[in-house]
Amino acid sequence: MRAKRIILIRHGESEGNLDKSRHHTVQDFALKLTPAGIEQARQAGIQIKEFLKDEKVYVYLSPFFRTRETFQYIRESIDKNIVKATEDPRIREQDWGHLRHPDDNKGIIEERDNFSTFYYRIPDGESGADVYDRVSTFLDTLHRDFEKSDFPENVLIVTHGLTLRLFLMRWFHWSVEEFENLRNPKNCQILVMEKQADNHYKLISELSKK
Repeated sequence: MRAKRIILIRHGESEGNLDKSRHHTVQDFALKLTPAGIEQARQAGIQIKEFLKDEKVYVYLSPFFRTRETFQYIRESIDKNIVKATEDPRIREQDWGHLRHPDDNKGIIEERDNFSTFYYRIPDGESGADVYDRVSTFLDTLHRDFEKSDFPENVLIVTHGLTLRLFLMRWFHWSVEEFENLRNPKNCQILVMEKQADNHYKLISELSKK
């Protein structure tokens, strides 16, 4: 009883995407959407409605403010399709630790990129591998939900760029090298996995390569 379609989306443009200095004064989970991010989310809702038409959807979303806001504006177009919406902290953004000056974050990013996006653990935070592990436990929940007799035809997951990429890595058994050769999706970029005749999923959208 798997869903026939899994739709993944990164949140819209956030304050932190637009102005890196916000990471010095605002907790990562509290960063909100910009006006451009709100419009991106609304447009994404329209696109997702085109996929769903009259079909039902079960929504999982990160509890961060920017993902909740993204879902709020997506919901304007798909409210009648939604069976249930559940916040799940396991699909939150990679933990970057405490508030930091953007110059400090810049140095961490450079060090991480030189070391390994997957293996490098951010000081007081997480590595990509840590996020991979919690995404794996989320997939266990997702598969259990698939077994419910009343589970709908579609899943929508509203999350973050790196988390989304790691979800795909885990699902499709990509190697670390394959994962690191791909870029995060853009803000409100939609990626769709469709169930095939053999009951396996195919990613019908593409991520850009580095």
